[in-house]
Amino acid sequence: MTYSSAASISRGQYAVRNHNVVSFTAGREGRRFGPISNTIILIVLACTLGILYLGQVTKANAFGYQINSLQQQQSQLKADHDNLTLESARLQSLSRVEKSKVASAMVAVTPSGTVSQ
Repeated sequence: MTYSSAASISRGQYAVRNHNVVSFTAGREGRRFGPISNTIILIVLACTLGILYLGQVTKANAFGYQINSLQQQQSQLKADHDNLTLESARLQSLSRVEKSKVASAMVAVTPSGTVSQ
């Protein structure tokens, strides 16, 4: 007697040619979801993914507003810096002109008279 025939006889079944010895029952597999449950689960998953996507987009937009505000502030500060640099150069040029040798060698001119017609 071979092992396979001994195993089948010990289970109370006889070995028959072209028949499976192992059989499965529906009770042992467990319960599976039906088509309605599958549809509901897919809808819930899609809604969850949609909410996560909207949350990420909202965060990106909020950061975009902050970046825009900071860029405007940066451009305003650059304009102020340029104006202050120009004002500093203008004020320094007046003091340089007064202290230069050419300016100190100049004499004041008073009007000597008027021209009449």
